[in-house]
Amino acid sequence: MTTAIVHERRQLTGLAYRLLGSLADAEDVVQEAFGRWYALSAPQREAIESPGAWLTTVAGRICLDLLGSARVRRERYVGEWLPEPVPEDPLGDPADRVALAESVTVAFLVVLDAMTPAERVAFVLHDVFGYPFAEVAAVLDRSAAACRQLASTARRRVRPVPPPSRGSAAVVRAFKEAWEAKDIDGLLGLLDPDATVTADGGGLAAAVPHPVEGGERVARYAVGLATRVSGMTLTETAVNGRPGLVARQEGVVVAVIAFDVAGDAIRRVWAVRNPEKLRRW
Repeated sequence: MTTAIVHERRQLTGLAYRLLGSLADAEDVVQEAFGRWYALSAPQREAIESPGAWLTTVAGRICLDLLGSARVRRERYVGEWLPEPVPEDPLGDPADRVALAESVTVAFLVVLDAMTPAERVAFVLHDVFGYPFAEVAAVLDRSAAACRQLASTARRRVRPVPPPSRGSAAVVRAFKEAWEAKDIDGLLGLLDPDATVTADGGGLAAAVPHPVEGGERVARYAVGLATRVSGMTLTETAVNGRPGLVARQEGVVVAVIAFDVAGDAIRRVWAVRNPEKLRRW
């Protein structure tokens, strides 16, 4: 029984990360869920037919509470809020890492964040993890029909996230090179005319307070930033399973940058500068 419970940790972490957009918070949720499990008496644990379903229900309810309080905290958040980016760690224990898939890209997590807490829980549990609405209902304390409607409403908000094209990494590499060269024309050739940049400093690092919109404005903003900031180096890396960049100054990670690439054009750029979200990098 104990071995089976431990094997649930990875899935629970992936679930909580998708619900909360923070791996640190997700790990706290999983720890709390396991704490409640081990607080049960041995007869109580033995009486639970499906420990995995029990843990999922508990973790889902904790996340639901946190999502409600997060909306209040966001009102006090300085600037734009972005999900915590997850690095790839080939040396890490796979059982302790979030499974990277299309449902964990930054683009997808940003869409999830626009949903109500109940919509988000219903959608992620059913559409991403495949839980039947009867089990979703146990988490949300609503009828299965109500949960089905929540998921349907959430589904209409989601733009399908296509798999990364073979050229995505090349587009990000070209963006890096043009940015380093302060080449506005080169950047313009890579940016969608309606491209946007959103940065998250959380009041702890300098960041543009509102999204920069329009390809030309984005290109000029990038060049201006490269001109003002000295000693910054850029490295290509995977950010939540997609090609991205890590910016360092004096060896310290100061930004993790994710991209939404469609064909050969960059549509959206997300730059996480909040140092509390960069500890894993």
